[in-house]
Amino acid sequence: MTDASTLPGQPRGGVLSGPATPRAVNVLAPNASAMTLDGTNTWILSEPDSDLAVVVDPGPLDEGHLRHVVDTAEQAGKRIALTLLTHGHPDHAEGAARFADLTGTKVRALDPALRLGDEGLGAGDVVRVGGLELGVVPTPGHTADSLCFHLPADRAVLTGDTILGRGTTVVAHPDGRLGDYLDSLRRLRSLTVDDGVHTVLPGHGPVLEDAQGAVEFYLAHRAHRLAQVETAVENGYRAPQAVVEHVYADVDRSLWPAAELSVRAQLDYLSEHGLI
Repeated sequence: MTDASTLPGQPRGGVLSGPATPRAVNVLAPNASAMTLDGTNTWILSEPDSDLAVVVDPGPLDEGHLRHVVDTAEQAGKRIALTLLTHGHPDHAEGAARFADLTGTKVRALDPALRLGDEGLGAGDVVRVGGLELGVVPTPGHTADSLCFHLPADRAVLTGDTILGRGTTVVAHPDGRLGDYLDSLRRLRSLTVDDGVHTVLPGHGPVLEDAQGAVEFYLAHRAHRLAQVETAVENGYRAPQAVVEHVYADVDRSLWPAAELSVRAQLDYLSEHGLI
């Protein structure tokens, strides 16, 4: 979910649909919008020599899309063995129950309400299917239940809405919290520095081949927006809607409701830290 904010130096991305890494194929959902960019990226993950696959974020409840994901896997000689969710927003998770019916798979997520089966996901977990290994990285901030998945064999990370392929994401107040989000971005930066991750496989938008650059861009963006909001408050713009109208004056008004969520999260952060 984007708030359409950009800064100079945004990393440029590549693949929107199709093979992105040796182990990751993207099937783009037909739900493009101002909030979802080109649509939701549904990821099929598998070891090249395995006939088992994992799907991350089946996407919206769109029968054609869900069947296209199954067909894409089958055409590659893969059987989908597990479904994972990065978070519970409908553009990522609404189709999960129907997808589980189509594939006979369990659904694993951080939020127990999203799971189909007994197994959840938590920090430090490693998901193993057909030789594929995915590390579970909790990244709250966009939402409280947001997760990323580290794919070490491809030096890649699936980021859901925590980092997008284009633009920036919403801190979805009150569930999303800015302090958590900043910590999550730093956690992802550690993956790029300590674990050699260089590819971002996002929930929306194109693949990014400079993961560290993307994280640094996001951290710079958040610092930039936070300074703008703090200045707006100092100048008398205290109501969230007034701050949005002042800080996001150059952004399409259709995106202002999403921007207001981030502004509310920023106002909470500034207040908690005694800055306003």
